[in-house]
Amino acid sequence: MPMPGPEIERMIKAKFPDATVTLTDLAGDNDHWAAHVVTQAFKGKSRVQQHQMIYEALGGRMGGVLHALQLTTAIPSD
Repeated sequence: MPMPGPEIERMIKAKFPDATVTLTDLAGDNDHWAAHVVTQAFKGKSRVQQHQMIYEALGGRMGGVLHALQLTTAIPSD
């Protein structure tokens, strides 16, 4: 069963309340997503660490319920 965008956003925001999450359904099937996540929590973290933080927020659903997630991450510009 595909994972709907609002559920992905809810899980990310539960872990990172200040996050701005922009989701794009790449294939129109709720199964292939692009996510752009911006949060202060990424400050001082490498790109790999930032992505790992998002995967952790998704509670192991990557590769299972959530088939594909193209991630871009950033720290808010002040």
